[in-house]
Amino acid sequence: MTAQAADLAIALPTHLLDVNVLIAAITETHALHTRAFAWIADKQVMLCPLTELGYLRVSTHPKILNVSMADARKALEQFVKEHKVARIADDVPALDTKPKKSEEVTDQYLAALAAKHRLRLATFDANIKHAAVDVIQ
Repeated sequence: MTAQAADLAIALPTHLLDVNVLIAAITETHALHTRAFAWIADKQVMLCPLTELGYLRVSTHPKILNVSMADARKALEQFVKEHKVARIADDVPALDTKPKKSEEVTDQYLAALAAKHRLRLATFDANIKHAAVDVIQ
């Protein structure tokens, strides 16, 4: 790697993916798949146990995507491998986050986790109010 390429790699922000982006990126039939997949293509992305579990929960839910657990796990593993996804621990105490209502609990946790690790939280949810959030347009 050249010094210029190394400087560019350092300058690119790394993004923790929100569950909604992860689902859209993996699920080819999702309405936002093309947008998510294209956005991720030139980004350094990371996952945490909470986002992985969220993907597995939603994708296997019988009233949502209804994918088998085996297929969901395989798709997640393939995504991680193809995109060279790194992982971080869920190491922010839940009570250190500041959600105002139940709908914000996970969003605020993921944003705080991203901030702690000097990452950006990539999401489709424009309602998340946190300095570490990048909303994918």
